[in-house]
Amino acid sequence: MVTVAPVRRTPRRVQGSSTRRWVGWGFLAPFAVVFVFTLIAPIAYAVNLSLFQERLIGGTVFAGLDNYRFALRDPQFREALWRVVLFFLVQVPVMLAVSAFAALALDSARLRWSALYRISLFLPFAVPGVIAALMWGFVYGTDFGLVGNLNSTFGLSLPDLLSSRWVLAAMANISTWAFLGYNMLVMYSALRTVPRELYESAAIDGAGTFRVVRSIKLPAMRPAFVITLVFSVIGSFQLFNGPNILRTLSPNTIGTNFTPNMYAFNLSFAGQQYNYAAAIAIIMGVLTAVVAYVVQVAGIRNGGAR
Repeated sequence: MVTVAPVRRTPRRVQGSSTRRWVGWGFLAPFAVVFVFTLIAPIAYAVNLSLFQERLIGGTVFAGLDNYRFALRDPQFREALWRVVLFFLVQVPVMLAVSAFAALALDSARLRWSALYRISLFLPFAVPGVIAALMWGFVYGTDFGLVGNLNSTFGLSLPDLLSSRWVLAAMANISTWAFLGYNMLVMYSALRTVPRELYESAAIDGAGTFRVVRSIKLPAMRPAFVITLVFSVIGSFQLFNGPNILRTLSPNTIGTNFTPNMYAFNLSFAGQQYNYAAAIAIIMGVLTAVVAYVVQVAGIRNGGAR
């Protein structure tokens, strides 16, 4: 019996595969161009700028990592960095806790006119940051603002909220007022995705309100809580508008290095130290990305552990 060896066929090249590949790149090109020129190019330019120094003798010279080493030893930069870290550690937990409480209250179905409360809490987020800082600056003012008017009208002695003792709390209040509604809406949206059957099963099992909140609602809010926490990390380390606007009202309290962003801004546009300002900007960008990544990974792992 003669056996015939099977004929091995070589796969034929699909006609037009190369053309389709270039068509895909053509669809991707508009986004790639925008991405390169709006994100990659500015970062590359800032990194390149941070590697040089402007000297009186010799002009612009390559300095390597000297600007970064000097920034890490700069007491003004470290003071500004510690200030935003303290702002984050105090303001963000309070804001997220109040946002979570508001979301739970709106989802409880026991609050009348919940739509009115929801839009009222979210409305400050629509106010531009500069306008919010100006508005609260007029409230905090002791000479012409609400605090000053209350002191003069009723003979009170309310504290100066723009003094060195209270200014960080005053800025935390502005940020909480502005972003509480946004965080509340993110958490409330997460609660609305919980199936009604879970609540019905919990009611049949005799679970009370606090048990439902602890066992159903809070776990459902965890992904939203991680998202809002990451955004809060980024916002805290980017603190600029509030202190920069309020500085005109309290220049003795809010200096040019009140936050790292303010320090870099004044170094570059007022002190003409573009290279050093670029190094500070890169340090803050890397630090913000690392902290946000750690928070996100920790939140995901804790959520998976449950």
